[in-house]
Formats: sequence, C-alpha cells, structure tokens
Amino acid sequence: MTGAGGLVLVADERGPEDAAPVLLLHGGGQTRHSWSGTSTVLAERGWRSITLDFRGHGDSGWATDGDYRLIRFVADTEAVVRGLDQRPFLIGASLGGFTSMLLAGELHPGIARGVVLVDIIPEMESAGSHRISEFMSARAHDGFASLDEVADAVAAYNPHRPRPANLDGLRKNVRERDGRWYWHWDPAFAGGGDGVADMGPSEVTDIDRLHAAVQRIVDDGIPMMLVRGRISDLVSAEGAQRFCERFPSVEFVDVSGAGHMVAGDRNDAFTDAVAGFLTRHGGNE
Repeated sequence: MTGAGGLVLVADERGPEDAAPVLLLHGGGQTRHSWSGTSTVLAERGWRSITLDFRGHGDSGWATDGDYRLIRFVADTEAVVRGLDQRPFLIGASLGGFTSMLLAGELHPGIARGVVLVDIIPEMESAGSHRISEFMSARAHDGFASLDEVADAVAAYNPHRPRPANLDGLRKNVRERDGRWYWHWDPAFAGGGDGVADMGPSEVTDIDRLHAAVQRIVDDGIPMMLVRGRISDLVSAEGAQRFCERFPSVEFVDVSGAGHMVAGDRNDAFTDAVAGFLTRHGGNE
C-alpha cells in the first residue's frame, strides 16, 4: 500500500475481498501484529480485516524527514482508505484512535462507516501518558542485549500480564542489528535523534480539537464505540464517564482484566465487543 508522499506502507488482509472492510490501526510503538488474534476472528466471521503498519512502524517505511505529526498518520490512512471499494470501519488503539478521530471527524468527514476507539479519549490521564512516553524513549536508541531483556522490559511495563515463557513472539516487535535488539519503530517517533527534526504527534494534546472531531463524528450519525481496559492508567473510569456523558450516543465497553493494551490483555472479550459493534451497525451485510 502507499501512504502520503508515496511512502510504502505494509498491511495484512484477511477475509472475503468483497466484504465490508475493517481497518485496524495500532498504537504508537506497536505493529499490525498486535491485532493478529482479532483480525483472524473477524475474517472468519466474514469481514475483510485489514491490519496496517503505520509510517515508521513495523515493516512500513520510515519518514526520511522525521515527520510523525498526527496529520501525517491521518494522510497515510486516508490514502489507504481511498484505495478501498467501500467505506471502512476504523478500529483505532491509542495513536490509531487519535488518527481515526481527526480523519473521520475533521479532515475527511464521512470517510468511515463507524469508529471504535480502543482505550483512548481526548482527555488522557497525564500520569499514564507520561509512563508510556518514558517506556518508549528509555531504550529507543540503545536497544537491548537479548530478547530476555526485551521481555523483562515489557513485563515491568505490563505487570498484570504473565511474562511469556516462549520469546519468539517478541521478534515481531523488535529488529536485530549488530547483535542488539531494537524496537520495530523509528526512534524519531519518540523524540528525534541526531540530525532528525522532532516532529511527533503533538496534536494529541489539543483536547478541544479532538473533542470537536468526535462531536462531528457523532453529529454526522457515524456509529462510535469506546472500549476501555478496566485497569488502564491512560483512560480512567472518571474520564470515560465524562466522555460518555459528553457524547451519550457513543457505546461503551469496559473490559475487565485489561490495561491500555486491551486487545493483547483480553483478546477474547475485546474481539467479541468489536464483532458485536460491527454486526449492530451493518458491518456484515
């Protein structure tokens, strides 16, 4: 696939080609593989499931100018959507959720058939946001000496999730270079590097702009759902309540036993919630 400015983007597609498309957009620092369980189930249930690596992530191209502003992720996604023969449902986690907000609610209204926000709202908890930023930047440039070190870092960040005994799955999240392991994303995304401009997705702090985008989505009658991880430190129970009171037409699911990485923590419950949303809103006609 091709993003803005001809940037090469990598995606996996599953399910019938003529079915309603569901475009799954991962969070910052993740890859398309974070959706593998959900994508497989949705395809088996008859949807055309598309998982995309964002620019600078996974196997997609890196921005040579270090431009990782949110509007660039939006432009890439818009280019992908324009290549589909039907309007898609957007399932966006964290960065993918912010991208979905601006894409469907500000820059290209009407482009989506429905939107699911995965543990993200405009008014994030600052402590949770800071913890994510620290985790991403801590080893962005130095990397890790072994996969065991990678597993230790992930376990420390997600203490509620058992540390995997088999580390092969981590290989999809890191790259090996000169005997060390590095995250599978461009370090410039987390704040630049030598000679690289610092152009990260700073729009995520513009709460009023993001609220306005969500308002446009619901005003246009586009179905929307918020899926929260019940032990998330990024979307608090109070924050989710305020969001739902502000946008009462938005459906809400609170997944027990899940943190910010809802799909990874409780894939069964998350996938059932998404499939139910798609079925209610004509995603499998």
